[in-house]
Amino acid sequence: MELRRWSSGDGIPHPYFGGQKGDPQKGNTECWIFQRPGDICLCLIYTYFNTYYGAPILTSEQVMSFSANRSLIPQLNRSHLSARRGSLLTIGKHSVLDTPKFAIKQNCRRSVKIRAELSEPIIRIGTRGSPLALAQAYMTRDLLAANFPELAEEGALEIAIIKTTGDKVLDKPLADIGGKGLFTRELDDALLDGRVNIAVHSMKDVPTYLPEGTILPCMLPREDVRDAFICLKYGSLSELPQGALVGTASLRRQSQLLWKYPELKCVNFRGNVQSRIRKLKEEVVDCTLLALAGLKRMDLTEHATKILEFEDMLPAVAQGAIGIACRANDDKIQEYLSKLNHEETRLTVECERNFLRSLDGSCRTPIAANARLVNGRLVFDGLIASLDGKEILRTKREGTWNAADVLAAGIDAGNELKALAPKDFFANVPEMQGTSAWS
Repeated sequence: MELRRWSSGDGIPHPYFGGQKGDPQKGNTECWIFQRPGDICLCLIYTYFNTYYGAPILTSEQVMSFSANRSLIPQLNRSHLSARRGSLLTIGKHSVLDTPKFAIKQNCRRSVKIRAELSEPIIRIGTRGSPLALAQAYMTRDLLAANFPELAEEGALEIAIIKTTGDKVLDKPLADIGGKGLFTRELDDALLDGRVNIAVHSMKDVPTYLPEGTILPCMLPREDVRDAFICLKYGSLSELPQGALVGTASLRRQSQLLWKYPELKCVNFRGNVQSRIRKLKEEVVDCTLLALAGLKRMDLTEHATKILEFEDMLPAVAQGAIGIACRANDDKIQEYLSKLNHEETRLTVECERNFLRSLDGSCRTPIAANARLVNGRLVFDGLIASLDGKEILRTKREGTWNAADVLAAGIDAGNELKALAPKDFFANVPEMQGTSAWS
C-alpha cells in the first residue's frame, strides 16, 4: 500500500477528488492518501485552522494514530471498499478522537473522507415537539448554520424536544387549564437549568413577563399575520348556514366571529394543524380557522379556503412571529442571535406586547392587535371583546417609525381601551395572556 501526502497549500489539485490552493483565511487542507494500485483511495482529512476558526489542529501524527487505533485500513479492505463504492464516510470536527461517529453520504466515486465530529453540540435548541414547532426549530437551526461557519459543522447544532403543559393536556379547553406559559414554562425551565442554550417560541405563546434570567433578544422575519378560513363545503364565513359549527379553541377568534355572525356556534377544537384538518374531513365541525403563518411554514396552504382580512379577523398579539430566548448572562449566544434578529419584526411585536401588557398581565378577555410598517410609518390596530361577541372596543394608531414611538404606541392604545371598558368587561373570562387559546 502506498502512502502519500497532499496539501491544498501546495497549489496542486488533489489526485483523486480535486482541490484548490490554500486559503490564507481558512488554512490549508491536507490529507494522507492510502492506495493500492488499481484500487480506490482512503483519504484522512485534517485542516490547519487559523484564526478564522480558532479551533485546535489535528497533526499528521494524531491522524495516523487515530487511523491505526481504529484499524480503519484493515477494516476497509478491497472487497469492503468495493461494496461501499460510491459512499462517503464523514465525521464532523472538534471531536474527542476516541469516540468517532460515522455517517454515510452518497455519490463520492473515488475516495473515503474522514473528519472528526463534535463531541458536544455548540448550541442545543429547545422546542416543543409539534410539527409546526419543529419546523420553526429547523428554520432556526438552518439560519444559524448559514450565518456561522463553526455552526455548520456536523453535530454543532442539536434540537431538543421538550413537552409543555399545553401539549400534555389535550382533552380540555386551554382556558380551563390556566393561561400563563402553557406552551413555554417547561422550555424556560430547560433554558435556566442549562439543558438547552436557546428556546424557539411562537411569540403569541410567550407571556409578556419573562422568567428572571432569560431574555428575548431575537425575532426572525415575520410571516403573514392573517388567519385562514378552512372549510370543505363553503367558500367563506358569510356562506355558513345558521348553527354551523366552527371549531376553535381561540377566544379571540370566537368573539370576533360571534360579533359579525351571531348565528354560528363555536366549539372547542384542539390539536396540531394536521389533526385539525383531519377532524374537518371527518366532519367533526363545519369549518375552522388557523393562522396562515403556520400553514405556510408547514407547506399546507392548499387547505386554506379563504384568507381573512383585518376587517373580519384581527390577528393575535405577535401572530406569525418566531422568537428565540436565551439566558441573560450568555454573551456568546446573544452574539449569535443578534445576527439573526429582524428589527422590524421585533419592534412591531414588542408594540403589540406592550398593548397586551397595558391591559394587565391578568387581563381576562379576548385581545387582538397588529402593528406594522406602512410607507415608512407605524400603523397599529387593537381591540378587546366580550367573550360572547356582543361588544368589541377598537383603537387605531399611526405615527413615526422609531423605536421609542413604536413601543409607546402600544402602551398608549392599551391604556385607552382599558379606560373605556366597562367594569364588568373583564369578568368571568379565563386568563388569556401567553397561550395559544387566544391565537
